[in-house]
Amino acid sequence: MLNDYIKRILTARVYDVAIETPLEAAPALSERLDNQVWLKREDLQPVFSFKLRGAYNRMVNLSPEERARGVIAASAGNHAQGIALSAARLGIDALIVMPKTTPEIKVQSVASRGARISLHGNTYNDAAEYARILAEEEGRTFVHPYDDPDVIAGQGTIAMEILRQHRGDIDAIFVPVGGGGLIAGIAAYIKYLHPQIRIIGVEPEDAACMYEALRAGERVVLDQVGIFADGVAVRQVGEEPFRIAQRYVDEVILVTTDEICAAIKDIFEDTRSITEPAGALAVAGLKKYVQREGCSGRELVAIDSGANINFDRLRHVAERAELGEQREMLLAVTIPERPGSFRTFCETLGQRAITEFNYRYADSSDAHIFVGVQMGRGQQEKQALLQLLRERDYPLLDISDNEMAKLHIRHMVGGRAAAENERLLRFEFPERPGALLRFLNHIGQHWNISLFHYRNHGAAYGRVLCGIQVPDAEQQAFTEFLEQLGYPYWHESDNPVYPLFLRNSD
Repeated sequence: MLNDYIKRILTARVYDVAIETPLEAAPALSERLDNQVWLKREDLQPVFSFKLRGAYNRMVNLSPEERARGVIAASAGNHAQGIALSAARLGIDALIVMPKTTPEIKVQSVASRGARISLHGNTYNDAAEYARILAEEEGRTFVHPYDDPDVIAGQGTIAMEILRQHRGDIDAIFVPVGGGGLIAGIAAYIKYLHPQIRIIGVEPEDAACMYEALRAGERVVLDQVGIFADGVAVRQVGEEPFRIAQRYVDEVILVTTDEICAAIKDIFEDTRSITEPAGALAVAGLKKYVQREGCSGRELVAIDSGANINFDRLRHVAERAELGEQREMLLAVTIPERPGSFRTFCETLGQRAITEFNYRYADSSDAHIFVGVQMGRGQQEKQALLQLLRERDYPLLDISDNEMAKLHIRHMVGGRAAAENERLLRFEFPERPGALLRFLNHIGQHWNISLFHYRNHGAAYGRVLCGIQVPDAEQQAFTEFLEQLGYPYWHESDNPVYPLFLRNSD
């Protein structure tokens, strides 16, 4: 198997359109981690992503008949831009099916390269199914984003460059994983020449299709995937990438949204460039690996895979980066509702910087405050502060990992209400013009909305926290309604920050 891929990689025609990207040292990150960290800068490609390599290598190998009939692809961004640029260079008619949720900046980027666009469905899977139908109807060749040997070989040229650019031994290469084409190509080339180099995949915790497949010993379909790192939001890993990964990928590390945001900041501090969430996955995984292993003095390479990020998303990234680096802690603290209690609490915090302080009067006995505290020494300082507050008899909750608190509560502190039969839920819905109104229309036709918080994060999906008044007798009907609604949702009525900041049970 490896012999075939080595030949494909060595003869890949990627440099007609792609560049050999630099392997750059990350000095600040290297010093902090006490390991030599290298970044493979695929964000510097003409389409700001590695996807151009595989797309072009697949298309340049089409037969004259296939070229004449044209190609079709499904993508929400990076693969689409690679197809569009490749088609323009090769003179091939290209049709790209993109989800309706695709940000306008990516749609325009693809259109500017001459490809025709069809918007269909809300997800990549919707777009891919429709593209397959059109491929049959119009006789076009479907160019898969990751499950194709030529695509895998095109991505594998990254490994060829790394070995040529790095002088000396490499201990591990960290690779972001979506459908698996990138890690398959890199693993095939590296393991053939240097089997001692560890190939480590990195996935978001909420989009772990390769991790779950390797654990199960077969490809699995995830019920749903998180959409923060949209470039790797894949429900099932490709068949051919999985076959390669089973034999040649050493492990897959899972990281959180906060850890991804922290990695985006790390890359910015070393390069002054801003990666997309999927582009920072490898650095997030590298940091987690170093922390787990306690290693030092090693040569570690991370693939910086892309920089196609909407500017609007930077606000969300900045909010979460400090949490991901464990430089900020979020607390829900109860203090006495009496003059001087705020000052006493702040004196207890000492010289620590307060990053956030939210409060509104609720009753005459206790005050519930939402507070962010800057941490200079990570877990060590965090545990010391928690112990200090408990010694001073402050009831508290560490909510640094509470998703509802981070997404919604911090923006909502302002008073509690006693809403009868209130059920609290979080929803995600496709972010497109009119989507919020349609969501409200669906919900409001059946039950009264008693609480609502929505904030645009510049992503493909909107996030809503919603209180809905549902009598006990209607619970079954409400459950059926949620299933028919078709939006991913999470019950939050038992979340401990709910009674502290939003609900008055009196």
